[in-house]
Amino acid sequence: NLDNPMQPQVASTIPLPGARATAIQFRYLFATTDAGLQVIDVTDPTAPRITEALVTLADARKIYPVRTYAYVAAGREGLVIVDIENPEAPRLVQRFTADGQIKDTWDVQVGGAYASLFAYVADGNAGLKVIQLMSPDSQPNFYGFSPEPKPELIAWYPTERPAMALSEGLHRDRAVD
Repeated sequence: NLDNPMQPQVASTIPLPGARATAIQFRYLFATTDAGLQVIDVTDPTAPRITEALVTLADARKIYPVRTYAYVAAGREGLVIVDIENPEAPRLVQRFTADGQIKDTWDVQVGGAYASLFAYVADGNAGLKVIQLMSPDSQPNFYGFSPEPKPELIAWYPTERPAMALSEGLHRDRAVD
């Protein structure tokens, strides 16, 4: 009831078959589902609208949006990078497997340090992987709001059990400094 701000608002149900993970950025909810990466406009949370946007992925698991790119842990497809500058028309940029060294991605977290951006990937039986998404050496245009990622596998750690999840540490965007 919008006339009574003290009464809780009830959101509509969103049919997302096989929904695995969601992440929100600004007025869009990004969801990994049986179909791949789907985008929902949640400008009005009581009436969410599933957009026509779809990036087809065979096994999309977790998602991490960062500015104009989304990073998707997509099973055997590796780390999938999607341009979400226009959320209603996402564009597949790359399926990164580091020449087959990334085999079964379950989760992804992204963090930055100075002029570099890193993706930490839980890669199932292959352990923990660290991917440098950009640096001054790999991306000469690293300055700016959201330069195109140039992924490079820089480290990995074999785990005793399959790496299937990551926790988030310090999430920070330099734009807030």
